[in-house]
Amino acid sequence: MTFHIEGRKVILVTFIVLIALALLVSSFVSNQWLRLFLYFGFFIEFLWTVSFFRVPTRETNLGDNNILSSADGEIVVIEKIIENEFYKEERIQVSVFMSPFNVHVNWYPFNGKVSYTKYHPGKFLFAKNPKSSELNERNSVVVENKDGNSILIRQIAGIMAKRIISYAKPEDIAKQGEEFGIIRFGSRVDFFLPCDAKINVKIGDKVKAKQTVIAHFK
Repeated sequence: MTFHIEGRKVILVTFIVLIALALLVSSFVSNQWLRLFLYFGFFIEFLWTVSFFRVPTRETNLGDNNILSSADGEIVVIEKIIENEFYKEERIQVSVFMSPFNVHVNWYPFNGKVSYTKYHPGKFLFAKNPKSSELNERNSVVVENKDGNSILIRQIAGIMAKRIISYAKPEDIAKQGEEFGIIRFGSRVDFFLPCDAKINVKIGDKVKAKQTVIAHFK
């Protein structure tokens, strides 16, 4: 396991701030049990920050027709909707909610080429809120495979997330299981699939990026 480059500064700043707070507690808090409680809280906060930016080592569940989850988390939406940003047509939306304890790195779900990307500033509603897909800060990436099948992947900021990072650019080659971005501190990822895709998950399923097949192309 490694730690994401985007988290190194955050981890360092968190460490410095917590050390400063611990020194203040040592100087101004006389109650021993309260000091120990605060120290423990600082320690847990640091462990959580480090854990948030972890990048696990995993084998990719390779397969030309496999649409892998781009994120760890829980399936919270499976429904047909009209996707208005790019396709302007009916699509199957599958959404993965990432809690603050999940890995937040995002990986490409299949091999292909990036045909579209767009960042949208927005609000920071709770990521399980259905309106977050259209109102929150978000970033859209469309990947198309050699057979002309494509999906739109939407990275969505949550109530704690304040920055979406995406490395995807139009004409980039997307390799199944290769990283394309990260969302900081609680968020969700929406997939807009062709209506003839065979869905392989159900509401409430726990999924793992690079490994769980959420659907198959026809």
